[in-house]
Amino acid sequence: MFQTFDVTARPDQGPPRLALLRAELETEGLDGFLVPRADAHQGEYVAEHDARLAWLTGFTGSAGFCAALRDVAGVFIDGRYRTQVKRQVAQEFTPVPWPEVQLSDWLREQLPQGGRVGFDPWLHTVAEITRTSEALEGSGIELVRCENLVDRIWADQPPAPMQPVKPHPLEFSGESSASKCARLAEGLRAAGHRAAAITLPDSIMWLLNIRGADIPRNPVAHGFAILHDDGRVDLFMAAGKLKDLGDHLGEGVTVAEPADFLDRLAALEGPVRLDKSTAPQRPADVLGDKAAFGAEPCALPKARKNAAEIEGAAEAHLRDGAAMAELLCWLDAQAPGSLSEIDVVTRLEDCRRRDNALQDISFETIAGTGPNGAVMHYRVTEESDSRLEEGHLLVLDSGGQYLDGTTDITRTIGIGTVGAEERAAFTRVLQGMIAMSRLRWPRGLAGQHIEAIGRMPLWLAHQDFNHGLGHGVGAYLSVHEGPQRLSRISDVPLEPGMILSNEPGYYREGAFGIRIENLIVVQQAAPLPGGDPEREMLCWRTLTFAPIDRRLIVAEMLTGEERAWLNAYHAQVAKKIGPRVSPAARAWLEEATAPF
Repeated sequence: MFQTFDVTARPDQGPPRLALLRAELETEGLDGFLVPRADAHQGEYVAEHDARLAWLTGFTGSAGFCAALRDVAGVFIDGRYRTQVKRQVAQEFTPVPWPEVQLSDWLREQLPQGGRVGFDPWLHTVAEITRTSEALEGSGIELVRCENLVDRIWADQPPAPMQPVKPHPLEFSGESSASKCARLAEGLRAAGHRAAAITLPDSIMWLLNIRGADIPRNPVAHGFAILHDDGRVDLFMAAGKLKDLGDHLGEGVTVAEPADFLDRLAALEGPVRLDKSTAPQRPADVLGDKAAFGAEPCALPKARKNAAEIEGAAEAHLRDGAAMAELLCWLDAQAPGSLSEIDVVTRLEDCRRRDNALQDISFETIAGTGPNGAVMHYRVTEESDSRLEEGHLLVLDSGGQYLDGTTDITRTIGIGTVGAEERAAFTRVLQGMIAMSRLRWPRGLAGQHIEAIGRMPLWLAHQDFNHGLGHGVGAYLSVHEGPQRLSRISDVPLEPGMILSNEPGYYREGAFGIRIENLIVVQQAAPLPGGDPEREMLCWRTLTFAPIDRRLIVAEMLTGEERAWLNAYHAQVAKKIGPRVSPAARAWLEEATAPF
C-alpha cells in the first residue's frame, strides 16, 4: 500500500512538547515562536523531518501555523480545517480562524505591552515577514530571527529525505531542459536580471526534466537552483540523490551541495530575481540590495502545459477513470454496513495499481462517510475508520501520480437510500460544477473573476463552502500547483494549457459532506454565430471521466441545459471508459451513465 492508516499525531502529545518549547523561549529571552507548516522550500507538502507543526500541535492539515507564546498558543487554520483542528489539538492550543484573524492583530491583542517573537528565516517567505512586520509597526512587538527552537527539542526528529532522482523523459515533458533554460534566461535578460534564485522543488523538477521522491505523494526532490541569464543552472542538491541521472542534466548544469547555496548567492552580481511569495526570508537576507523581487521564472511556464503534457494528462485520466469505474462498480454491489472507509481506500488503490504507469497516489485518499465527510481533508486512520451505513454519503477524493500525468477526482456516493435534504444539496453542488464546466469567458480574466459561477446554486439556497473552487494541477508533479487557482483571491489570468480542478462542495458539520470534482484544462474557445469576431474567448476541456451518482440527483431541479450537459458527459464516460474496464464494470457503467 502507498497509503497507511497509522495515527500520526495525538492531542495528548502536544502539551508536554509545548512546555519544552516554552522552556526554550525562557532560555532565549523570547515571548513567542512561530511554527509554520512550511519547510525551507515552501512547498505545500512536507517530509516527516519538516512536519514541525504536526509534531508540536497534533494538527496535520496542509496549511496553517502556530504562534506559541508563553501563556497562549494559537493554531491558525483556514476554512478547510475548522472541523479537523477540533479533533486533533489539545485544549492548551487555541484554534484561530485565519485569514479572518491576522497574526499581527492576534499578537497585538496577546502582547499589549510588546515583546520579541522568534522565527526561523528559512521557514517563512519574504512576503510573510514583510507583511507581518509592517502590520506590527508601533506595537512594540519585534519579529526576531533565530534558530529553529522546535528542532532543538525534537529528540527523535526523522532524518532529512535522501531519495534518488530520475530523468523525466522528453515524450512526457514535451520540451528539453536546455530549451526551457534558454527560454527563461531570455526573460531574465529582458528584465535586466543577471540570475534568478529558485527554491520551489516542483519548479526545479520541471526546469531540469527530473523527478524525485523526497515528499510522499509528490515526485519532487529537495534542493535549490540558480538560473543565470545565459541559461546556465547551478543545482544545489545532495550528490547522493543524483547518482542515477548519468549525463541527463547536460553540460549547462553545475551541481553543488545545498550548503553552498547561500555562499553562491552572496557571490552573485545583481540584480538577482527572488519571488517574495515563495522564497524564504533567509536567501533575501543574504542577497540584500541585490535582490530584485519578481515572479519566479518557472511558475507561469510550468502552469502553461504544452501539447505533450496535456495529452499525457488526458490519457492518464482515462486509465484513472477506468480504475474509478471498477471501484464504483464493486462498491455498488456491497451491502450497507458491510464496508469501512479503509476497505474503500484499499480497494481503490488496488484498482489503480493495475496500471504499470502508476508511481504513487497523488495525495492521501479522502474517504469520509457520514460525519467524516464534513471534514474536508479527512484522513482515515485505524482509530477513526467508520462503516458505510444505510443513508450515508461517502466523499471519495483521490488521485494517482502516473508517469504521464497527475490525477485528482472526487465523487460523492450514496449508500443505500439517502435523504431528500442531502440529495437536494448534492444537486446544487452538481449544478455549480456543471456551470463552471460550461463557462466561456473573455481572455484576461483570473480565477477571482469567475469562481462565483460555481457557487451560485448554493448561494441561492443560503449555502456555501469554505474552500476555493479549484486549484492548479501539475504534469506528473504536485497535485496542488500555483499560481493558477479558481479562488476569490487569485488574480493570475487564466491561460490556455493551465490545468485546474473544478470542485464545489457542501459540508454540514456532524452530519455529512458533499464534493464533486473534475479536472479541466483551459483552451481557446471556438467562435459562435453572432458573436464578436474580434473578442478572444476561452473555455474548458474536461479531462476527468467517471460516473456521477445519478441516484443522488433531483432531476426536477436541473434545467434543460444542465440535463443536456450531464447526459452528454455521461455518454462520453461510457464511450471513453467502457472499453477499458472488465465486462462486469462495463455492464454497470451502462446503467450508471444512462441519460435522464
